[in-house]
Amino acid sequence: MKRFGNVLKAVVLDMYGVIIKQTGDEFVPYVQRTFPDLTPEEIYAHWLKAEVGEIPSIEIWKRIGYQGDLEKIEKEFLKSAEINDGFYDFAAAARKKYKMAIISNDAGSWSRHLREKFDINRYFDVVSVSGDLKIRKPDERIFQITLEKLGCRAEDCVFVDDRERNLKAAGELGMRPILFNSRNVPYEGVIANSFAELAELIL
Repeated sequence: MKRFGNVLKAVVLDMYGVIIKQTGDEFVPYVQRTFPDLTPEEIYAHWLKAEVGEIPSIEIWKRIGYQGDLEKIEKEFLKSAEINDGFYDFAAAARKKYKMAIISNDAGSWSRHLREKFDINRYFDVVSVSGDLKIRKPDERIFQITLEKLGCRAEDCVFVDDRERNLKAAGELGMRPILFNSRNVPYEGVIANSFAELAELIL
């Protein structure tokens, strides 16, 4: 089943829906438990500003309408995040063969918190977070910055994400896209349903 292992130099992973079990789709329902009248568009309007570094993450909660200890509210939400099954075994094995990178759409502080909580940084040579770079997927610039830091051509890299629009952007640059199908969506390209399947494809 191995499809890529002989030609790869680097593995680039998305965070939510790949490394982290939650896909990011949980944020709106979480907020709507407290503010049921807010639409997804109203909620994401604030989140998207933090995702490109225009506001600090703590400001999201304030703008939505939360009151009180906003840092406690934020930590309570982040507490729900779980590492995906099989990540550590996969990352340890992949690191022995390839350079490793993360490209994640996230507030910088949220990403740092989760990477430290789950001891993720030690597996990666490059971490590109939209909130720090002020560029989010599928903008090709966040891929190009990551490739430059890795010192690799796009053709040397596999990119694993759970959203087709991001895979399409990476593929247009020449990266080899794989859908990590944590959201059970149709996809015409290469699919991995777990880290065990991803390992079969590239290790």
